[in-house]
Amino acid sequence: MSVSELYTKYTKVWIPDPEDVWKSAEIIKDYKDGDAILHLKLEDETPLEHPVNFKGNQLPFLRNPDILVGENDLTALSYLHEPAVLHNLKVRFLESNAIYTYCGIVLVAINPYEQLPIYGEDVIQAYSGQNMGDMDPHIFAVAEEAYKQMARDEKNQSIIVSGESGAGKTVSAKYAMRYFATVGGSASETNVEEKVLASSPIMEAIGNAKTTRNDNSSRFGKYIQIGFDRRYYIIGANMRTYLLEKSRVVFQAEDERNYHIFYQLCASANRPEFKELYLSSAENYFYTTQGGNTLIDGVNDAEDFERTWDAFALLGVKDAHQMNIYRVIASILHLGNVEIISERDVDTCGIAKKDEHLKYFCNLLGVEHDQMEHWLCHRKLVTTSETYVKTMAKQQAINARNALAKHIYAQLFNWIVDQINKALYTTNKQHSFIGVLDIYGFETFEINSFEQFCINYANEKLQQQFNLHVFKLEQEEYMKEQIPWTLIDFSDNQPCIDLIEAKLGILDLLDEECRMPKGTDQSWAQKLYDRHSNSIHFQKPRMSNMAFVVIHFADKVEYQCDGFLEKNRDTVYEEQINILKASKYQLVADLFQDEDSSASTVKGKTSKINVRPLKPAMKTPNKEHKKTVGHQFRNSLHLLMETLNATTPHYVRCIKPNDGKFAFSFDPARAVQQLRACGVLETIRISAAGYPSRWTYHEFFNRYRVLMRKKNIILNDKKETCRRLLDNVIKDPDKFQFGKTKIFFRAGQVAYLEKLRADKFRAACMMIQKTVRGWLQRTKYRRMKKAAITIQRYVRGYQARRLADYLRKTKAAIILQKQCRMLAARREYLKIRNAAITIQAYTRGRFVRQVYRELLLQHKATIIQKNLRGWMARKRFCRIRSAVIYLQCCYRRMKARRELKTLKIEARSVEHYKKLTSGMENKVVQLQRKVDDQNKEYKALTEQMTAVTMAQATEIDKLHKELERCREQQGEENRASSLQEEVEELRKELEKSQKERKILVDTSTREKAELQQRVLDLEKENTLLKHEKEELNQRIKSESKDVAEKFSEKIAKENAQSKKELDEERSRYQNLLKEYSRLEQRYDNLREEMTFIKQTPGHRRNPSNQSSLESDSNYPSISTSDIGDTEDTMQLVEETGLENAAMDMTLFLKLQKRVRELEQERKSLRAELEQKEALEAKKMANEYNSIPDNEQAAEMAYESLKRHELESENKKLKNELNELRKAIAEKSAMEHPTNESEDVYSVLLHQLKAANEELEVRKEEVLMLRTQIVKAAQQKEEAKSMDNMTEKYEWKRSDENTDKDDAIEAYNGICETNRLLEAQLQSQIKQHEEEVERLQAQIEAMKEEMEKQQQVLTQTLQMSPDARIEYNIQQEITRLTNENLDLKELVEKQEKNEKKLKKQLKIHMKKVQELEARSTVQKEPRREQLTRQVTVQRKEKEFQGMLEYCKEDEPLLIRNLITDLKPQAVSATVPGLPAYILFMCLRHADYINDDQKVQSLLTGTINGIKKVLKKHNDDFEMTSFWLSNSCRLLHCLKQYSGDEDFMKQNNPRQNEHSLKNFDLTEYRQVLSDLSIQIYQQMVKVAEGLLQPMIVSAMLENESIQGLSSVKPMGYRKRSSSRVDGDDSYTLDAMLRQLNMLNHTMCEHGLDPEIIQQVFRQLFYVINAVTLNNLLLRKDVCSWSTGMQIRYNISQLEEWLRGKNLQQSGAVKTMEPLIQAAQLLQVKKKTTDDAAAICSMCKALSTQQIVKILNLYTPVNEFEERVTVSFIRNIQSCLQDRNEPPQLLMDFKHTFPVMFPFNPSALNLDTIHIPANLNLTFLIRV
Repeated sequence: MSVSELYTKYTKVWIPDPEDVWKSAEIIKDYKDGDAILHLKLEDETPLEHPVNFKGNQLPFLRNPDILVGENDLTALSYLHEPAVLHNLKVRFLESNAIYTYCGIVLVAINPYEQLPIYGEDVIQAYSGQNMGDMDPHIFAVAEEAYKQMARDEKNQSIIVSGESGAGKTVSAKYAMRYFATVGGSASETNVEEKVLASSPIMEAIGNAKTTRNDNSSRFGKYIQIGFDRRYYIIGANMRTYLLEKSRVVFQAEDERNYHIFYQLCASANRPEFKELYLSSAENYFYTTQGGNTLIDGVNDAEDFERTWDAFALLGVKDAHQMNIYRVIASILHLGNVEIISERDVDTCGIAKKDEHLKYFCNLLGVEHDQMEHWLCHRKLVTTSETYVKTMAKQQAINARNALAKHIYAQLFNWIVDQINKALYTTNKQHSFIGVLDIYGFETFEINSFEQFCINYANEKLQQQFNLHVFKLEQEEYMKEQIPWTLIDFSDNQPCIDLIEAKLGILDLLDEECRMPKGTDQSWAQKLYDRHSNSIHFQKPRMSNMAFVVIHFADKVEYQCDGFLEKNRDTVYEEQINILKASKYQLVADLFQDEDSSASTVKGKTSKINVRPLKPAMKTPNKEHKKTVGHQFRNSLHLLMETLNATTPHYVRCIKPNDGKFAFSFDPARAVQQLRACGVLETIRISAAGYPSRWTYHEFFNRYRVLMRKKNIILNDKKETCRRLLDNVIKDPDKFQFGKTKIFFRAGQVAYLEKLRADKFRAACMMIQKTVRGWLQRTKYRRMKKAAITIQRYVRGYQARRLADYLRKTKAAIILQKQCRMLAARREYLKIRNAAITIQAYTRGRFVRQVYRELLLQHKATIIQKNLRGWMARKRFCRIRSAVIYLQCCYRRMKARRELKTLKIEARSVEHYKKLTSGMENKVVQLQRKVDDQNKEYKALTEQMTAVTMAQATEIDKLHKELERCREQQGEENRASSLQEEVEELRKELEKSQKERKILVDTSTREKAELQQRVLDLEKENTLLKHEKEELNQRIKSESKDVAEKFSEKIAKENAQSKKELDEERSRYQNLLKEYSRLEQRYDNLREEMTFIKQTPGHRRNPSNQSSLESDSNYPSISTSDIGDTEDTMQLVEETGLENAAMDMTLFLKLQKRVRELEQERKSLRAELEQKEALEAKKMANEYNSIPDNEQAAEMAYESLKRHELESENKKLKNELNELRKAIAEKSAMEHPTNESEDVYSVLLHQLKAANEELEVRKEEVLMLRTQIVKAAQQKEEAKSMDNMTEKYEWKRSDENTDKDDAIEAYNGICETNRLLEAQLQSQIKQHEEEVERLQAQIEAMKEEMEKQQQVLTQTLQMSPDARIEYNIQQEITRLTNENLDLKELVEKQEKNEKKLKKQLKIHMKKVQELEARSTVQKEPRREQLTRQVTVQRKEKEFQGMLEYCKEDEPLLIRNLITDLKPQAVSATVPGLPAYILFMCLRHADYINDDQKVQSLLTGTINGIKKVLKKHNDDFEMTSFWLSNSCRLLHCLKQYSGDEDFMKQNNPRQNEHSLKNFDLTEYRQVLSDLSIQIYQQMVKVAEGLLQPMIVSAMLENESIQGLSSVKPMGYRKRSSSRVDGDDSYTLDAMLRQLNMLNHTMCEHGLDPEIIQQVFRQLFYVINAVTLNNLLLRKDVCSWSTGMQIRYNISQLEEWLRGKNLQQSGAVKTMEPLIQAAQLLQVKKKTTDDAAAICSMCKALSTQQIVKILNLYTPVNEFEERVTVSFIRNIQSCLQDRNEPPQLLMDFKHTFPVMFPFNPSALNLDTIHIPANLNLTFLIRV
């Protein structure tokens, strides 16, 4: 492939950049060979001309296609070079917040400087058992890979964690150990994994410190070996440390701190136990203040010290030993404050006499003060002949003091490590181990000294081992695929290592110089220059003679020679050490023992790890020369390398993204520097040198089939098809190789194929776009042409219509103009004519008006004069009248005010108010009546007025007539005048009467109007009241309705809450059952293991570890043996621990005492009953000699049956009490006791009271039965004695000749009579004594009560009145409460007595009936016995649905029906046949009233089922079969229990088959618990069958062919943890598995409700496992995967509908997965899309949504990635959600199961037992 084909237009490249290291650019012009300039365009559209170096052929690096950016594995990139690696890490870290990335066999971990929720228990479980590469990169994946390879290959493993300070090495190692502790937790109760984790805070305290780069930097290297046994459980651990930075104890650079333990100790100085340490704040000590600030932001040293203290305690370090450790650490602080003063002579120095810190130092270490003071300032020189004591200068003394402090701390550090190893040491045989190496990475500072030299030396060794391992893996891969390969050239750093460690190397010359008496750093540097100046890895600086440069694999480092010799010697004066050896404290003396003795001690206690070295060990130096630090470090490094070479290594490279410790901030320059130093780029280079890109033939065919032609495709031979394609596409055959299963490509070839594929897609898209656009344009043209024609037609029609309208309007206008002009002319003529007529009329009128006006003025003057005179007269009259009226008004006003005042007084009175307000309706009626009366009066007055008027009119007529007659007759003038006056008077009277009438009418009218107005007001008021009443009614109704609604809502909420609580309680209960089953299984396993250990030769069996042969049932087992004492319970409590027993010992002892008393009473009663039975048997034998034997046997059988019943009840109560105690003790041992202990106590007391009451009742029944037996015996004896006496007396009278024997018999009879009388007398005496004692007890009780009352009285007299009243009330309440309780107890006793008497009455009635039957039998004449035998034929009775068996056949019944039964044996019979058979046997035991048989059968059944399930714990068919039978047996116990609630659906025949004598409610609960356990086991087995299929069927398999597109895979997809072979499952395979499960459960007759719950649980597991894998896998988060998931879910829903399981709620459990699939498919660009996602994904948490969006990966280049801004928008929209911070779903969650009552329609008498069950010993009854 030529350069011109690669560097074409639109191709993206990488160019160097001083700030970002590498910058992306795009080629804007095709490059041709020989061009000096490459034309580029930056991302900001800036053009750039990049020069091309012809000599080195240095063209810019090509950029990978966008489809490959963000890959989990860097080796999956097509172009493998530095910018590609850096860009991929940056994109994953910043955009996806992914801190882990694979790089071949290396896990690159970038420190996020932020706590991430990816290390929880759920994440550990998600990675457990998974192949590496199937999940996203994680430290847990590396740990799982190591754990799996250790288990499969049985080879030791190592995890090497490296990186510079602050990169997160310690945290990564800690999480790896946490994973091993969780996955490989110890099988015993030693909690080794907790101790391993507890070592971390201790080592961080004593070995970590704050540096400029890290607040918790490890200043030492450590290698922790975690040991495993053959079952791969953690059994122990061992730790090795390397190169502790001792110089930090006495010196810290600026802004750094000493080791954390010093500051933790100072922060806790105020603790009372630390007073003797004489400590204060850390700011007061020289060794803790050299770096400046003594505090770290966000760190509490006191709290960290508490964690350190607890960690020491967890490892078994006692408080006294901890105090000794802290004593030594405090002494170092005081030693640093010892002030050394120069004396007059420069070469001498001394210490102040009153130096308190030296005093504290000596006291804390227990050494002599004077000696230490002397030897701190002096030294001893030993020659061959003499010994000198020489004084030291001040600086020499300070150096010696510091050296002593460093040595003390180093020895203490080593001692603590030894103690940790002792705590983690185990005596068990170690099978394998996993080592975790946490070691410093490559370091380079401005000033590099001896520590950096050793660190970089160690990294050189590790890098060499890493390169060899990578090369080895590449070689193995090529050989496996049978590919010809050549030796890959990789940079071997062996010359650099030889420069350091070879003979006469840097370390050898350093040791040689240290042995010289006057060796100096300068002379050593000169030797280095002379020896190694010709080495390619060694250089001399130009400007310095006290430094040298070593060219390491990562970088060039310059080391300063100052201090090398001193640090290598690590000189400590022997005199000071000898003083410390003589310390009075044993710990201090042990710290400084000789190295030989300590080495031998350590050698004897090392772990049992045999590592065979690859090279012979180096010879030890002479004993006279002490080992230098460099020599010790070289030896320990060789040992480490030998260990690593003997294990399979796994690499974790930690990267520090920035120096400012900012969260998710990426500095490319710092990252590149570390990538070069840690070997990641070297891995990339080695991979790129070979064939880094690898594809299987199937994946290559699916990805690049678009490049193939149809004629070249051979479906049956994909290898040949791929070969034909590559031969046509890639011309250079060296660019690819064909292996057995894969195709191998050189670097860049996959990118070229991707480019060809994208070009193919682009060309296809262009063709599709061209065709579609042409079709769209043609369609648009046709549509436009048709529209234009239509528009033209409509326009032309419109224009024609406009022309016709114009012509018509023109003609009409002409006509209108003619008519208008004619009308205008006529109007003008008429107007002129009218004007002339008007003028004439006005003129004539004017003349007439003038004449009329003159006449009118004269007439008006006359009228004015007349009116003026009249006005003046009327004005005078009005003035006089107004004055009179004013006077009348004043007077009337005065009278009215007085009357108003009186009325107001009356109105204020209560009586007036009552009169006004009382009887409004009566007043209305009265007013109505008054109106009617006034109307009547008005009518009467009107009639009277009419009559008067008529009379007056007649009189006037008469008078007129008389007047006329008189005028006519007399004609005299006086007569006429008098008559005229009379007429006037009559007129006045008439006017007066009319006025009065008018006044009356007005008054009546006014009053009537007032009454009507009053009536209207009242009616209005009444209407208002009615309205208010209706409003109130409406309001009351609405409020009542609201209250009812609120009440109903409240009830609904309470019901929902109670249902939820019930489900939670049911779930907790079932979880407890599950935990109990697990513990029971664990107990059985431990018992088997103990049995196995006991059977092993060389071991003896102790009584303490013998296995129990008792029943493994946890429920009350019924046994015929006596129940012993409660010692077993006490032993159980002791085993579980008093703290976990959740019982008060005082209560337990009281219970134990009470049980013993009850046991003694039971034994005494039993002995008395046995005696009475023996006596009764003798007497009955004498008395009923005449009665047949069968009657005697029946009577005795009845009495013994009653006694056995009472005894069995007594035993049952005892058993229940003991089992209750055991159950409580076991439950409290399994659970951590909480505040529920009080409930446990109350339940226990309640059960104890009930048991005691029941026991008392049984005792009373026994006593009554015994007294009845005694009385009956006495009566019989008395009757017998009287009969004998009468016979004797009669015999005497009849015959007086008696002999001696008869006299003796008479004497014996008299003696027996005397005995009876004496017994009666004694019983009466005893009763009398008991009565006296009872009365005396009552008297004593009364006396005590009186004393108490007197005390109360004296107390109350001393109280205040209020307190006295309150106290009396409380006393009265207490008394009434006690009386109520006494009455309640009395009522209960009466009820019990009533029940007891009823039972006795039934017994007596039964006896009477039997006696009557017996007497009738005796009265019948005895028939003569037949001389010949007659055959009596038995009538065939109807089958009653009962099966009888002998007690001895019960084990055979259990074995044939449960233990050895196969489900296939009863497959053709009734479902649940074993349950029906067992219940029919149980019915017969109930019928014969044999409680022991019932209990034994049920207990044996339960234990048999448990044994079968334990034996077949992974057999789904067997588990389903016995779950069905257990449920059927439980349903039968309910259906035939006699309870009306369970008998509603029974037919009459089934009601006849109900149990008669026993209440098996408790065993129903036991069976219910057993069914729950079986259900949980069945679900577990089903989950185990489905779980391997889920991920492959739901996510990986292509249900829709061709939808998904394969992407390039990295190294991790070919990891060694993956097993060869195709283990993928399809969706059809999973559906077939579900069909099998459903068919099995339906075939066994399992209840449909239970089947629905099973599939609900299984679908939840499918949802949880699929979603968890989706959240942890970047390769499946794509649009095509979402489509596949949707299709798979639809297939599952269709399956549910086909099996009629859609009502099970299984689909609802898949809602999170459905929403996740929708999230993968929806648009993810705009704000509206974000809102739609938030409203759609209700079942997903915020973390899950963001995680899916971060992981979303486009399948091809035509898709767009999800932008960071869109994800931030989603987070802002979802920030109001209140949800737990959980990323993964809990796939172990179990829904609580419910067993609904499902009665059977079969009658028991219709069930047939097949012969193949071998139950011939069962008898049908």
